[in-house]
Amino acid sequence: MNHFQQKKPASFQVFDGDLDEKYSKLFGQTQKLAVDTEAMGLIHGRDRICLVQICDSEDNVACIRIGLGQSSAPNLKILMENSKIEKIFHFARFDISALESGLGIKVNQIFCTKIASKIARTYTQRHGLKDLIMELVGIELDKQSQCSDWGKVDELSQEQLSYAANDVRYLIEARDKLEYMLKREGRFELSQRCFKCIPIISELDRLRFNQIFEH
Repeated sequence: MNHFQQKKPASFQVFDGDLDEKYSKLFGQTQKLAVDTEAMGLIHGRDRICLVQICDSEDNVACIRIGLGQSSAPNLKILMENSKIEKIFHFARFDISALESGLGIKVNQIFCTKIASKIARTYTQRHGLKDLIMELVGIELDKQSQCSDWGKVDELSQEQLSYAANDVRYLIEARDKLEYMLKREGRFELSQRCFKCIPIISELDRLRFNQIFEH
């Protein structure tokens, strides 16, 4: 079985506050980017965003540490709002809310592997990232650092950074395999329509509107 530690990324860089010009240009030239965020908790507005991690199809990884009180990241904003680049998340509903709430970024051109998994992989109820990557990519993710203090951005451990990178490094491959499954089952267009609804649902989350579609 493969493990993250056995394969180093093509490049790995940690930034404070924002991407530099080199990585902005590198990522801006691709068609797909895997993206994830780490925050202090799950409530937007209360729990601040602490880290943004990005990976391209060539396995170049960047982790951006978001400082206490920081409210913008101009290079990241341009990249995330570029409609020519597909941004791939696992549970995009949370991440795009975190990016908008914390940094004023309105992500567009979204692919959510969790939604895609639920529409394509109807033979299972296991749609978490670890199970998805294990089945589709054959990589066992180490999730030990998932519930840890991401707020100490200047002192993040190597284990935390490795965990963060791990969560984006295999998303593009999983996304492509999910697309194949969705098209095979005649559900790809349905998934695309679902992805377009995510910003609206995320905004409702930020405004604390819960279960408004219930009777």
